Amino acid sequence: MSIAPEASRYRYMDAVRDAIADEMRADPRVVLLGIDVGAGGGIFAVTRGLYEEFGPERVRDTPISESGVLGAAVGAAATGLKPIVELMFMDFLGVCFDPLLNQASKLRYMTGGGLSFPLVVRTQTGAGRSSGAQHSQSLEAIVAHVPGLKVVLPSTVADAYSLMRSAIRDPDPVVYVENRTLYSRRDVRPDATQEPAPLGSARVVRPGSDVTVVAWSRMVEVSLEAAETLAGNGVDLEVIDLRSLVPLDLATLLESVRRTGRMVVVHEAVQSFGAGAEIAQLVTEHAFDDLRAPVARVGAPAVPMPFSPPLEALCIPGVDRVVAAVEQTLSRPGGRSQ
Repeated sequence: MSIAPEASRYRYMDAVRDAIADEMRADPRVVLLGIDVGAGGGIFAVTRGLYEEFGPERVRDTPISESGVLGAAVGAAATGLKPIVELMFMDFLGVCFDPLLNQASKLRYMTGGGLSFPLVVRTQTGAGRSSGAQHSQSLEAIVAHVPGLKVVLPSTVADAYSLMRSAIRDPDPVVYVENRTLYSRRDVRPDATQEPAPLGSARVVRPGSDVTVVAWSRMVEVSLEAAETLAGNGVDLEVIDLRSLVPLDLATLLESVRRTGRMVVVHEAVQSFGAGAEIAQLVTEHAFDDLRAPVARVGAPAVPMPFSPPLEALCIPGVDRVVAAVEQTLSRPGGRSQ
């Protein structure tokens, strides 16, 4: 697909940075902190330029202590600031989960609503760059399992901008998950004057009639490629970009599957005990009589992500696996939806 000339230089990572900058200009309570986010511009250069504009009081480089950084952010949120924290890799949740699991997610409830915690944790995820088992995990199901946390996973330039602004404005802690392989994706610059999309609103990116495919983050692109492949065989996929796991837009999923009668959930994370299982169960509970086949899942195998590029490629769900899952669900008795 060709890109308009005005979009040739505007990337997903630019959208994330511009959303942060626009909210910082609009609200002096918004601050940014993390390892190398200031003068260095972040390990992936997403925050480049913010230190120069807003200064060291609002863009703070921190020591290499993820637990300390998140703990400081929880305290800052409790005292009226709106901190944005960069956690370089989502894998590092393993060394700093307590501030999210036991503090940020619980304290609004434990104070009877007396305190709010408008905290955004920006974190990067995704495989495909031979970063190894400790820097390639997709752990969104872990944070989605914690009551009190919201989980956002934008797949497009427009949503990277819009959903970041919504996350910053939200009164609750939000884990905002960026897939590193999307940083260089380019599109037209979002309109800053438009109201940002609300959290918990899925988007139908490709209408279809035969099978509903639900995905988020990078897997939306994979699912759309699978839809084009299958269209050549007369199969019409409806592709839904979930955009956030929490809140979950179940209504959009049910409306779709009640028309198509079939659903495949696609995610880059390990398939076992993943978010796809929860979505499959919810759809089965609420639309059992409309299903012509069991809800299928496509995810990574339950192995640490290999460093070897060929082995890594085998673990990442691709177009062929989505196509195979769709074909399998269509082979179940019942035929196609009318």
